[in-house]
Amino acid sequence: MTNTAEERFIRIEMILAEQSRNIEELNEEIIRQGKIIDRLIIENKALKEAIENPVKSLSEETPPPHY
Repeated sequence: MTNTAEERFIRIEMILAEQSRNIEELNEEIIRQGKIIDRLIIENKALKEAIENPVKSLSEETPPPHY
């Protein structure tokens, strides 16, 4: 079976179109994961701050009334 130049060209175009779709899908996934990472960084900073600077309860901050 011999492929003509036109058949080969059509096959190359089909492969190129598929690769283009794959690249677009991967790009969308990278963008989605980047947003997730950004959100997780913010949450991580908040949790780290909460651990390093715990909020004291009101009973720990004010002395009992008999002092």
